[in-house]
Amino acid sequence: MIQTPTAGASSTSGAGNEASARGLTSAEAARRLRAIGRNEIVPRSRSEGLRRWLRMAADPMVILLIAAALIYAALGEVRDAVVMTVALVPIVLVDLLLEGRAERTLDKLRQLTEPRVATLRDGTWTSVSVEELVAGDVIRLQEGDVLAADCRLVDGSDLIADESALTGESLPISKGPAEPNLFAGTTLLSGRGLAEVVATGPRTEFGKIGALVAAVKLGPTPLQRSISKLVRRLFVGAVLICAAVVIVGLARGLGAQESFIGGVSLAIAAIPEEFPVVYSLYLTLGVWRLASDNALVRRMVGVETLGSTTVICTDKTGTLTWGRMDLTDTWTADPGPDAEEGLLTAAALASEPDPFDPLEQAIVAKAPTAQQQAELVHEYPFDPDDKYMSHIWRWPDGPLWLYAKGALEGVLARCDISPTERAAALEANEALAGRGIRVLAVAQKTVRQISGDRSVDEAGLQLLGLVGLTDPARPEVAASIAQCQAAGIRVVMVTGDHPVTARAVAQKVGIAANPIVLSADALDTTKGNSSSAAIAQADVFARIRPAEKLRLVQYLKAQGETVAMTGDGINDGPALRAADIGVAMGQRGTEVAREAATIVLLDDNFKTIVAAVREGRRILVNVRRAFGYLVAFHVPILLSAIAAPVAGLPLLLEPVHLVWLELVVHPLSSLAFEGDEASPEAMRVPPRRRDAPLISNRQLLVSVLSGLGYFVAIWFGYTLLLGTGWPDPLARNVAFTALILGQTGLVLSERAEGRIGRPPTHNRRLPVLLALTTLSALLPYVPGIAVLMHLQPLGAQAWLYAAALAAVSSTSALLVHRVAATHNSTPSKEKSPWNQV
Repeated sequence: MIQTPTAGASSTSGAGNEASARGLTSAEAARRLRAIGRNEIVPRSRSEGLRRWLRMAADPMVILLIAAALIYAALGEVRDAVVMTVALVPIVLVDLLLEGRAERTLDKLRQLTEPRVATLRDGTWTSVSVEELVAGDVIRLQEGDVLAADCRLVDGSDLIADESALTGESLPISKGPAEPNLFAGTTLLSGRGLAEVVATGPRTEFGKIGALVAAVKLGPTPLQRSISKLVRRLFVGAVLICAAVVIVGLARGLGAQESFIGGVSLAIAAIPEEFPVVYSLYLTLGVWRLASDNALVRRMVGVETLGSTTVICTDKTGTLTWGRMDLTDTWTADPGPDAEEGLLTAAALASEPDPFDPLEQAIVAKAPTAQQQAELVHEYPFDPDDKYMSHIWRWPDGPLWLYAKGALEGVLARCDISPTERAAALEANEALAGRGIRVLAVAQKTVRQISGDRSVDEAGLQLLGLVGLTDPARPEVAASIAQCQAAGIRVVMVTGDHPVTARAVAQKVGIAANPIVLSADALDTTKGNSSSAAIAQADVFARIRPAEKLRLVQYLKAQGETVAMTGDGINDGPALRAADIGVAMGQRGTEVAREAATIVLLDDNFKTIVAAVREGRRILVNVRRAFGYLVAFHVPILLSAIAAPVAGLPLLLEPVHLVWLELVVHPLSSLAFEGDEASPEAMRVPPRRRDAPLISNRQLLVSVLSGLGYFVAIWFGYTLLLGTGWPDPLARNVAFTALILGQTGLVLSERAEGRIGRPPTHNRRLPVLLALTTLSALLPYVPGIAVLMHLQPLGAQAWLYAAALAAVSSTSALLVHRVAATHNSTPSKEKSPWNQV
């Protein structure tokens, strides 16, 4: 909430009676603040921390690790119990350190938009934080303020407010004794006055919408549901199988300790805890990448959904355009040599002194000294019906002159003009408007004396001409839209502007050569199939209010589209929340819009949306490869956990080894895929279907077969060593080392997807991560860690066996992928462009 007047500012004639404003005492303000709470427009959750801890406590791997620690403690293995407990730390850190980063950044953004306000306390003007405002406070108002609370005007007249952020109504509203209500989130375009605060926080009209938006509960994404469902099912299955293994072990005469440890090992091996860990890490790193590209992701799962976006509904002002006005065209009624200069001077004098309105700023910039040469003696405010305004100026040693500007129809109604001149003006106006230019007519007349009667003083105006203002299109937008269209993403402009203006901008930025433009009434779905077909083909929706954006989002989602919707107003909140990807503007967006959005654009630039979509697609492809690797690596550890008890052999891997593999080696190796940049084809293929599985049946089969070859090699070597008399710990150590060395082959084969010698992209992170995971094979040489992990150093012969087993398993994985890639070169139902990205 931007509220800029300082404590010592003086008031103008419309708001000079400060003595009539009583204000509050500091004690009364403090009492009310305690009673009703701070002026926080959007309620903030007070229990998020508790919910986060509860989510962690419900994690299946957390439950298993606690159970393993308790079992070890009951068996007297205190050291192993401590190791299992310490293994909880990585899971906790992922949640506590990585989540919430976007919210902290958003808090900083919120602080930048919540400065202080001049308030009458104890009979003197005091500067206080907007969050400390309470009902009964009296505040100063001046041009440019964004109201921080609902207020009632108590002193002042002829104020003009922009309520578009709240109501969607683009026309300014006059405020005065007849219409004294001012609302939080609205902008004061002109005038000064005093107002009494009547409602703060969620009790304001602004806050009511914010509370509704904050109350909307968002469901998990399809990938989240798939991962959660997989983990829950495997958890239940693992518990049942684990109980069976314990029973079988006891029945076969194994000791209680060995039976219980075998059951716990199987449960840990069966649950793919790395999947949610890797998923969170990839999304978090994607959030960091996007933040450096001016896209603040408030909900990490939005990064996943970006890769499936099929429709981007973008607003015009500030996103496709610069969001500023430039005076680019003029038309003069008089063809004389000085006519244009006179037109610009009159337009500047018809504007507010030191204007806040960007349109008037653009006009005054063309005649910067005009207002310095005369004295403003009277002004008639903006007429919302005829859409014009006028000022009366006194020139040195000269008569009074009245200057007016506004909509051509309103100005012409007050001009003495011939039919021929009227026709010429209307033709020029139509030509400029047809190019998407905002047109204002300018007129003037001399005034003998100010009567105070507007109809008298403004009668008989002389039309000087027209000025045309445009909001320039951002130069990079056309290329970004072309990228979206090449990627099969439909780009739709949604704007409150006139259809003619919207069509011109859509043509300029490349949405369509001949855009199909629909207005708000086309969203009436009761009109049947014809309306539905028109909406499905439209390129531009003009004269759309924020509340109507929600209907558009609902319609598109009902048609199976994955929708990204941009917005900046208060009433945009429901549409942003309902969209699959809500995109709010960080620079000009309201707090409600930012709170409702999935992504906040810190530069308000459409190019940033496209970069976010590209990043979403890159992440989905790399997550798919990482999950393929994890599936392949889980096969040998799961099968070995089952095979050992069934065969009556010692465990190939103990729980401590599994914890190391699943919580350290696997996530670290999986990050190697995250370093792959987006393929050149990433934005040249259609969007991924929202309901499509991340890993297709073919890809899943390839990963399982890779892991199966891995298991056969490791299990054969392990049983061979046991059969030739090697001690259990040493044979287990060789198998553990072979697993770590062999995972390099799994990473490379999953990453290349059969393209031997032709990796997808250069990846500087890959050798570093593979080196780090491979170095963990040296853990037996670190005395303290070797004891904790039940390992011992290998001799030269054991190293040779481990390296040979790793080479065989890696080769088998590469061959499986190569064969699969060869077969995939022929058409099949499951082949998709996404599999080739």
